[in-house]
Amino acid sequence: MKKKTYVLTLSKYFPKTHKRAGERTGFLDNILLSKLHTIRSNYDLWNERAEKINEGEAILSIRYWSGLPYKSKQVELLKLEKIGVEKLEEPDNFVFAKIEGKYFDWKTVAENDGLTFENFCEWFKKRQSEPMAILHFTSFRYVECNK
Repeated sequence: MKKKTYVLTLSKYFPKTHKRAGERTGFLDNILLSKLHTIRSNYDLWNERAEKINEGEAILSIRYWSGLPYKSKQVELLKLEKIGVEKLEEPDNFVFAKIEGKYFDWKTVAENDGLTFENFCEWFKKRQSEPMAILHFTSFRYVECNK
């Protein structure tokens, strides 16, 4: 039986809306070294996908654009058969990061996402109010380090 594939694309370059537009993000290198997670909108969707991945019904294909986003081929960087997901509540709260009901420093979250705090704030300058998904590539979880 063929497993369903969910695709997650990472940006090689900062978007046009970022003050570092066109510069390399370092995400592709960092995912293998220090990028613990990525943050995505639509928590419910990603939580459902994570369940299917972790139950062996699907895989996560992490990719990047070979050239311009949405105008070039995607290149697969790696496949994951297990991922973690945590709920980032109130993502528009700029004072602290509320993850699974516990509070964390945004600087730590930014660094674990592969960005400096300054670049993270610029990337997410237009934050939504609905919960977001923190998709973990490793066994690291915030709730486990705040006990």
